[in-house]
Amino acid sequence: MKSRIDAVLSTALAPADDAPPGLSSAMRYAVFPGGARIRPSLCLAVAEACGNDAPALAEAAACSLELLHCASLAHDDLPCFDDADVRRGKPSLHRAFGQPLAVLTGDALIVLAFELIARAGTATPQRALALTMVLAQAVGTPKGIVAGQAWESEASVPLDLYHRAKTGALFTAATMAGAIAAGRDPGAWRPMGEKLGEGYQVADDLLDAFASSEEAGKPTMRDVALARPNAVAALGVSGAISRLRALIAAAADSVPECPGSTPLRALVLQMGERLIPARLKQTAA
Repeated sequence: MKSRIDAVLSTALAPADDAPPGLSSAMRYAVFPGGARIRPSLCLAVAEACGNDAPALAEAAACSLELLHCASLAHDDLPCFDDADVRRGKPSLHRAFGQPLAVLTGDALIVLAFELIARAGTATPQRALALTMVLAQAVGTPKGIVAGQAWESEASVPLDLYHRAKTGALFTAATMAGAIAAGRDPGAWRPMGEKLGEGYQVADDLLDAFASSEEAGKPTMRDVALARPNAVAALGVSGAISRLRALIAAAADSVPECPGSTPLRALVLQMGERLIPARLKQTAA
């Protein structure tokens, strides 16, 4: 599935070759090589489970999610936020291209994400409209990525709201977008996305606390350094892992009945186990 997603992303970025050379290069640098492509894979898995009668729209939705995710990373790494030197095992975007192009690249990827939906949705305009709304809410305010980032500027940060916005919003959008692209009710898929998003953030907190920078592909111990809320600090190691496993189990249980519900539940459980850092596998087993 990852190669399928990468092919669509490459095609989507092709028009950017006519942009100013620095911006064009920075956009490709931000997207390739990608990470695990978890969000777009989840979107496509839901669409497939629902029958996927509009594969081009499902692929556009999936890749829009990844573009929005990559944009958030470009902005998140900036000196005014995390001031991170490394992302996905290579210099972060602003280290490689400078801060102005990092900001513009994030902006360009956000716009491109919505352009993909507009182009792919001409045959099913109602679905495209619903996808636009779901994606916009996932990246905006009051409960999207922008709001999640803004919580870091507040004196008091509620852990649940922060995690739901900064990380959970795109996971919820991924499950709902997959359903919308396949012509299904997105509301039924919201609980699965919410549980997965919260679980992924707990896993990221564990990674930040226990993985090396080389293993994580990015700087670690940032939550402690920046005094940010963290599931490990709140729950302890054993408690955080137990919470992660409970969330993944709840996500699998919340998969609505559909033609592909059984294999999708198995996939969710498999994804969840992969999120636990290897050295902590036996903890809270």
